[in-house]
Amino acid sequence: MALIATRIKISRILSSFSPKTLLSRPPFSSNGVQAAARLHPLGGFGPSFASSAVASMEPDALGSRAIGFEILGVKDYEDYRRSLYGEITHKALLVDAVGTLVVPSQPMAQIYREIGEKYGVNYSEGEILNRYRRAYEKPWGRSRLRYVSDGKPFWQYIVSSSTGCSDSQYFEELYNYYTTNKAWHLCDPDAERVFKALRQAGVKIAVVSNFDTRLRPLLRALNCDHWFDAVAVSAEVEAEKPNPTIFLKACELLGVSPEDALHIGDDRRNDIWGARDAGCDAWLWGSDVHSFKEVAERIGVKV
Repeated sequence: MALIATRIKISRILSSFSPKTLLSRPPFSSNGVQAAARLHPLGGFGPSFASSAVASMEPDALGSRAIGFEILGVKDYEDYRRSLYGEITHKALLVDAVGTLVVPSQPMAQIYREIGEKYGVNYSEGEILNRYRRAYEKPWGRSRLRYVSDGKPFWQYIVSSSTGCSDSQYFEELYNYYTTNKAWHLCDPDAERVFKALRQAGVKIAVVSNFDTRLRPLLRALNCDHWFDAVAVSAEVEAEKPNPTIFLKACELLGVSPEDALHIGDDRRNDIWGARDAGCDAWLWGSDVHSFKEVAERIGVKV
């Protein structure tokens, strides 16, 4: 009788974990809490420094849900999609910019200090970093959008708050620096080869980023703008991740349905939860996947 009861319990658990359910529920860590804080030099932070906590559950319930996730994990979902769509599981790939496609080449505080020395900035890198964080956490104007058009009003506030320097020439030099290939480099050196293989296989690719209008010239400076079929920038879309609007706009630009798109990003709240709220599949960069080659092969494209 005990064995029968156990089988019935497991069956009920599994029935509650359909592929659709797996997409809609945010993943959780072993302790039930996920935290993320990313620093983007002139592109902002990811989420706030507060952790995103998953609702508490009874120990037995948590254990049962863990069994469900283990049995019906990512691989099972990929197999499920292949049974529906064929060998290639997604028609489109959406890629986050900062932290996934590109990363700063030097620490933000170092650049703020080095460029600022000739303008009288004498704060240490530690002081600049702490002042930056405090400034960024404060509400910005009447709108929740930080990156409106070129984002200059917001970044002037951040730079002056971080360094104590309001010199317009200092700001312009710093602002323009972060549009060059000296300031950024690609996360994955194989990205070009992988994206070419994906597009040849019929998978469309778009960048989806919380950024101001410098993103397009930055992609050109890095000689990677031609890798993508579309670019969805929050400053142009007037919606910042995790708002589903920016993901839906990317899908519209690519001409695909959200359920046919996969988003890759390094921020659990902005990228994973936001994309899933829009109806897209989503994998966490640095956790679910570690390279674009891995992404391609898991969706059914050999590189």
